Order: sequence, then structure tokens, then C-alpha cells
Amino acid sequence: MATSNPTLDSPSPRALLGFFAAKFRTEIAVQFAYRGAIAIWLLALVSFPVISLVVWTTVARSNGGSAGGFTTGQYAAYFIAVMVVNNMTFIWHMWQMEWRVKNGFFSPVLLRPMHPIHNDVVENLTFKSLTFTALLPIAILLAVYFDADFGTSAGDAVAFVPVLIGAMAVRFVCEWTLGLSAFWITRTSTLSQLYGTMTAFLAGMIAPLSLFPEPVRIIASILPFRWMVSFPVEVLLGRVDGEGLLIGLGMQVLWIAIAVLALRVVWRRGVRRYSAVGA
Repeated sequence: MATSNPTLDSPSPRALLGFFAAKFRTEIAVQFAYRGAIAIWLLALVSFPVISLVVWTTVARSNGGSAGGFTTGQYAAYFIAVMVVNNMTFIWHMWQMEWRVKNGFFSPVLLRPMHPIHNDVVENLTFKSLTFTALLPIAILLAVYFDADFGTSAGDAVAFVPVLIGAMAVRFVCEWTLGLSAFWITRTSTLSQLYGTMTAFLAGMIAPLSLFPEPVRIIASILPFRWMVSFPVEVLLGRVDGEGLLIGLGMQVLWIAIAVLALRVVWRRGVRRYSAVGA
């Protein structure tokens, strides 16, 4: 099986923008054709944080209106923010890599000059743009019903934008790279499930990281997990000062750089292995 090895540097900026524009139009049509699947995904994205919201606001009420430094309104705001940030950062491609390798998905893809990650970027952004339009009114209704106390200033809202973009990049590149383990591991579902469980805890999706023991918070901050979900939520809720914001942005840039470097190495070696096995 003859294959090429497209790199992240292969397209020119103009060609890449043209590809993104054409792919986005095509992907919008594809996503609309699978409206039922989008609804199911949206339900999954909403249900998990809503369950946590109900649990923690109940705990706070039973403790006189607050628990762990959060009031009931602040818990509501936290998990509504988690719901939005998780929707904007999560990817599913890590779970697909095993199928892609086993079924020869990469064989025709490797003959193209465009790295397949660009296709997944557009697919992911298209899905998020569609689900966000449905998620936003749900978030507003939950905020009103649970009397959410965001405490967000104009400065927090402005800072949230680059932090969210950084979180999207960190999570996408880290998880896409991890998914490439399918080139070596026959079944990656166990690894994916373990990673998903770690993300739920260490990214602050089960509970705010401030409620965890200090060793857990340190691990979450050293590894990329905090910077994927918890950090953007903390910024939006006004729980990060100026110094913390700069440190967090620096950690996001650091992990993006580490993940991109790892992606280049793993992709190059993985494709060589894939070509040899499929030859």
C-alpha cells in the first residue's frame, strides 16, 4: 500500500482557508442530515453537568445555603459554565481512531496533501456551532430557574474569549494525539475510558477543583486537564486574578506546544507503522 505522509505544514495559508471554507459548507449539510444524532449528543452534553448542578445545589441548601466556598447560586453558575465550556472544547475523534485504523480509513486520506487533522478541526467546529445555538437557550433557562450567580465582570468576559480558544486547542490536540495510539494498540476503548474518567475529575467537571485535596489540584494543574475546562470556567466566574490569568494562558500555550510536538512525532511514526502493516 503506497501512502504519502501529509504534515501539518503541508498546505499554504490560502489553501488551508479555502479548504476550511469549502469543508465547512459541506459539513453543515452533513450535520443537518443527522439531526437526530446531534440531538442525542446534545442531550448527553447537557445531562451530565445538570446532574452535577442538582446534586451540588442540594448539598449547599442542606448546609445552610453554601458548601465548600460556593453558594447555591454559585454552584448553579459553575455547572452551567461547565456545560457550555465542555460543549465548546470536547472532541470525539479519539474514540474513532481505533475504527479508522482497523477499517483502513487512513489509506485514501494519506494520499491527499492535506493532513487529516484539518478535516477533523472543521468537523468539530461545525458541530459546536450547531449545538451551541441550542445549548445557549438551555443555559439561560437553567440560570434563571436555579438563580445562578455568575459574578462575571466585563473584564472577565473579555478574558474568557482567548482562554476558551486556548482550552479548545489544548483539548483538541492532546486528545487527537492520544487517539493515535490506535496505530499500536489493537483496542483503545479502555485507554479512552480511563482518560475520560480522569478528565471528568481533573478538569473540574464532577466538582470544582477547589473542593479536591491539594495533591489532586496540583496534578490537575501540572497536567493539561485543568486548562481544558476548569480554567475557562474559573475565569468566566471571576475566580482568577490577573497573575493567575497570565499563568493559565502560559500553561495553555505550553501544553499546546507540547501536544503539537508530540503529534508530529507520533503521527510520523504511526503512519510508517500503518503503511508497513498494510503493505
